[in-house]
Amino acid sequence: MEGVIVADEEWLLPSICPHHAIREHKVDRAICDSCEGKECIRQHDTKGMYLSYKEETVEEVIGEACANEMMFYDGGGVTFTGGEATVQFQELTDALKGLKEKDIHTAIETNGTHPRLPELFPYIGQLIMDCKHCDASKHQRYTGISNERIMENIRRAAKEHPGLHVRVPLIGGFNDSELEREQFLDFFREIKGDNVTFEVLSYHEFGKKKWHQCGWEYKMTDEAHVDEASVRRFRKAMEESGVRYRRT
Repeated sequence: MEGVIVADEEWLLPSICPHHAIREHKVDRAICDSCEGKECIRQHDTKGMYLSYKEETVEEVIGEACANEMMFYDGGGVTFTGGEATVQFQELTDALKGLKEKDIHTAIETNGTHPRLPELFPYIGQLIMDCKHCDASKHQRYTGISNERIMENIRRAAKEHPGLHVRVPLIGGFNDSELEREQFLDFFREIKGDNVTFEVLSYHEFGKKKWHQCGWEYKMTDEAHVDEASVRRFRKAMEESGVRYRRT
C-alpha cells in the first residue's frame, strides 16, 4: 500500500483498529507501521483515519475537469500542485496534453527539480516555480539537494515559457538576510522579462496539522517566521529593481 494513513484525532474511533493502536484519541504509529491488514481503512470509511491519496486515471481527471468546465470563468482551469506533481511525470504529461486538447487552461506549482520539466512547457498555461535560495551550498545544506537544476529550469523557463511566475518563500534564518535579498534581486534582474513575474511569500504553518496527522515530525521552529515589515521591504526592493511583481 502506498501513501500514508492520515489520522484526525477529533474523529478517531478505537473500534476500527483490532490491534489497539488507537487509545485516548492518539495513534500508536509503531503498531501501524508493523500492521499488514490495515483494517482501519480497508474495512471502515471514517473521518478519523483515511489514506492520504485517491487513485484516479488520467482519463478520470480530464473527465472531471470537463464536467466542471462551466465553472472555469475569468481564466479558470486546472492546477497541479503538491506534494510535487512532477513526481508522477508521465501521468502529468498525459493529463496536461489531454487538457490542452480540450482547451482547458492549466497551471503547475513546482519546486523545479525535475530534469525533464522543460518538456512540459508547451502544455502549461501558467508555470509557478519556487526559488528558495540562490546559494548552492546553503540550499544543499538546508534542503538536502542542490539548486543547480532548479536555477537552470527557471532560466530556461524565463526564455521559453510565456507565463512564468517565480515565488520566494521567505524563511527566517534561511534566506531573509540583506545579502540573500541582493542575491535574489541579481538573479531576478538576469531573468526578468514581459513573460516573468515575481512574488515573495511569508512563511506559514498551514501544513503543520497535516504533518502531525500523517505521524511525521514537524521540524520547523518559530525562528522560521518573518515579520511583515521584512516581507514588505523585500517586496519593495523587488519592485524598485525593475522586475514585475505580482501578488497571487
